[in-house]
Amino acid sequence: MSNMEEQGRKVSIDIVKANIFACVILVVSTIVFLVPFFWIWKDRKTISELLGGFGDWSITFLLVLVGIVVHELVHGLTWAFFAKSGWKSISFGVIWKMLTPYCHCDEPMRISGYMAGAMMPCLILGVIPAVLALFVGSLPLLAWGVFFIAAAAGDIWMTWLLTKENPKSLVLDHPSEAGFYIIDEETE
Repeated sequence: MSNMEEQGRKVSIDIVKANIFACVILVVSTIVFLVPFFWIWKDRKTISELLGGFGDWSITFLLVLVGIVVHELVHGLTWAFFAKSGWKSISFGVIWKMLTPYCHCDEPMRISGYMAGAMMPCLILGVIPAVLALFVGSLPLLAWGVFFIAAAAGDIWMTWLLTKENPKSLVLDHPSEAGFYIIDEETE
């Protein structure tokens, strides 16, 4: 798959628009989770108990830094499961000018596998902790979840773009841009 411009159709997202989309996702997910959070816990805990202490937020901040790396690792583990060559197809790096870590799979896979790998960090690091926060009454955990839902905005957008593609096509992660190549079945 060395010359993807000839073999596949490039689909990419604009980073500026992705950041705006992330802000929208942040606001929406904050409302979606914060409203029920306070509705559930307003009479069960005091405001200071809900807010947590400095230590709670310090730990949350440090864990967010670790979570950023874990986000990429979750992409890699999931894509490795769906890639024919497994872990050998996965690479990690950092775009230093944007201080952005990334995970890349260098072999094509079915769209469903790519979508699973794209969305898994949002689910594991975002949605599950946010829902768990509703049950335990932890605002720092809720903030963690909402942050990681917003951090997956690009993944959400790319997954949405993939829903418009033929599910029998293959998708190949773009090696240097936020996007991918679609390899239609007749070009395999």
